[in-house]
Amino acid sequence: MTRPLIGVTTSSRSGWRVFPFINLNLWLTGGRGLRWGAGRPADLDKVDGIVIGGGDDISPELYGTEVLTTARLDPARDALEHGLAREALIRNIPVLGICRGAQMLNVAAGGSLHQNAWQVHPTSRPVKTVLPKRMVEVQANARLALIAGTEPMRVNALHSQAVDRLGDGFRVAARDTGGMVQAIERVEDPFALGVQWHPEYLVYARRQRAIFRALVTAARARAQHRLQTPDVTRDALTAG
Repeated sequence: MTRPLIGVTTSSRSGWRVFPFINLNLWLTGGRGLRWGAGRPADLDKVDGIVIGGGDDISPELYGTEVLTTARLDPARDALEHGLAREALIRNIPVLGICRGAQMLNVAAGGSLHQNAWQVHPTSRPVKTVLPKRMVEVQANARLALIAGTEPMRVNALHSQAVDRLGDGFRVAARDTGGMVQAIERVEDPFALGVQWHPEYLVYARRQRAIFRALVTAARARAQHRLQTPDVTRDALTAG
């Protein structure tokens, strides 16, 4: 079968170097990526899954509060990704959120964020590196455990914000050793997972590739379903 097409949102500042890593992971696990971003066409009708990538902080206005700390914001990207995330959840399109993307998934589902996660979780060691230096504990009952296993995993971290109040229909899938939320997931099908770390930079790690494989598998299932489901509108026009 043709590789399922996955829309990938990126930052206007760093997307040129981030997208190739995400697309490599998608390709290695059977999919192919299409780069989206502010100023680039983004059409959910043309894809069977999406990745909301990392980068800029999310404006607190999206979850009903004011900016309380220094942040690098991108209003155009906020508007694009918030709309895509909400629509993907409504239309049951498989979605993977990475770092900022995990936070955006939570906000799109009605949740909120800690603007400075390190102040809220002082026992979480502040790490900002693409190297795997943060220990994450996967919840035993989480779907993430079925995807990547229940053993603690060492991941990277580049974020300053983190999930506070969970969005509707989501649960915590992993925390770090200081209690900070590191992954969230949709309680029911279809696939919707947000990870606070950057698995795209850990392409050599089997458990991190498994996260992309889970997205691609869900996207392929959706593509097959669409092929097998008659287009009622098209058939009606043809009959007429």
